[in-house]
Amino acid sequence: MKTITARNVNGAILRGIDLFKDEINYREQESRNGKTLEAVEPVTTTYLRPTERVCLIPERDANPFFHFIESMWMLAGRNDLESLTYYVASMSNFSDDGETLWGAYGYRWRQYFHKDQLDMVVKLLKENPDDRRAVLQMWDANKDLARVSKDVPCNTNIYFKIRDGVLNMTVCNRSNDMLWGAYGANVVHMSVLQELIAHRLGVPVGVYRQVSDSFHVYLNEVWDRVKHLSLDAYAIRSAANPYDTLYNYKPSDLFIEHDCLDFEHERFFNYHPADIVAANNWVNPCYRDIAVPMAHTYYLYKTGKYAEAYEHCNKIVPEDWKDACLSWLRTREERKNKLAEKGE
Repeated sequence: MKTITARNVNGAILRGIDLFKDEINYREQESRNGKTLEAVEPVTTTYLRPTERVCLIPERDANPFFHFIESMWMLAGRNDLESLTYYVASMSNFSDDGETLWGAYGYRWRQYFHKDQLDMVVKLLKENPDDRRAVLQMWDANKDLARVSKDVPCNTNIYFKIRDGVLNMTVCNRSNDMLWGAYGANVVHMSVLQELIAHRLGVPVGVYRQVSDSFHVYLNEVWDRVKHLSLDAYAIRSAANPYDTLYNYKPSDLFIEHDCLDFEHERFFNYHPADIVAANNWVNPCYRDIAVPMAHTYYLYKTGKYAEAYEHCNKIVPEDWKDACLSWLRTREERKNKLAEKGE
């Protein structure tokens, strides 16, 4: 078992890249989606500050709009495809029927097993903070094992445990692409879930551990963009710790009032991003300060209104999410301008 311990996702990425620089740590392995470099052993990643969840490494060029809004989609317990393809059209590649996602995590958390597992986890830990049975299940052996599908869960189960007055979380994963999965979408989705459960329990967020059985990178353009990054003293001070030494970002609380959260989930996903600015009176910061301005900013970007998109993006309150979105927009505008210069 290899272990990677990092303050946040930015440090984890650098350490993960470093792991794949030594041939003793990986093998070339074929997959359904092409050749990978796969770690010889399972990898456990420990995030010491999981709420510092925004990837701020420019070379990675992660899509912060999709990562955060998909997190809300999961907390809502949804499995519909349409809510996601607006932000990333390629999500349709993972649907078996063109309408839903079979392995949707949030749906599995809250509906698939005919019970709301989030409520059950909270109830268990409220009744007994020392409990070791708070297991959130995503894998269905009856229907997932040997299923022919484009989308069976990669994350299989989650353990929640209160120790020393904080909520720790361990996520088990059967197959984890380091850049798109583990240190891309997963770190946002799962840390947001951890924060919600901690909020409902009235305890601080502790550490988040991700156990990845097949930890790998695809040999594609994303790997080509980041593989040169080095794990040196300067990188650790800057790229790995933008929350402290570079920009002094302070993560903000996402949740204030759980009782109205399901109503806000439904309300948000019933609006088209073009119209959501007309809605007000949001209670929880996850919507009021982040998802709502994000959604309309993305609409402005999709309609080519970059100046308005930048202006609206500045309404995102947390500086980490705001700067990540601004950077992502600038990259797209620069690409568009270069293509225009070439006459393409």
